[in-house]
Amino acid sequence: MSNSQSAFDPVGIVVDWLDACRERRLADVLDLYDDQAELGCCDGGRYDGRSGLLRYWRPKLQNASAGAFVLDEIEPEEKRVRLDYRDHDGRAVRTTFWFNDVGKIVRTICVPVGANGASTKAA
Repeated sequence: MSNSQSAFDPVGIVVDWLDACRERRLADVLDLYDDQAELGCCDGGRYDGRSGLLRYWRPKLQNASAGAFVLDEIEPEEKRVRLDYRDHDGRAVRTTFWFNDVGKIVRTICVPVGANGASTKAA
């Protein structure tokens, strides 16, 4: 197949991810990730593969606050997409998404966003 990045819309995938999180659709969230995906969390945790993602996302979606998964800003960057949004607890976070050639998420890293909108390093 073609290795053209126009074969999928990375911003659209991130919007689909945010919608699935907001609607607590665990299976749909997981289906957006590659089976070998890596997730780095603000709390310093790392979750790998489908079982790690399930372990991470199930409680986050089940216990999400009313103000969770609200979009603040989305910005395509070279080979990735940056999303500023409210996490499961309603806190401002920045998650960066990387994709494989077929549009599956292969890596995400989130960091807290400070009051001035600047990301801060996770401890």
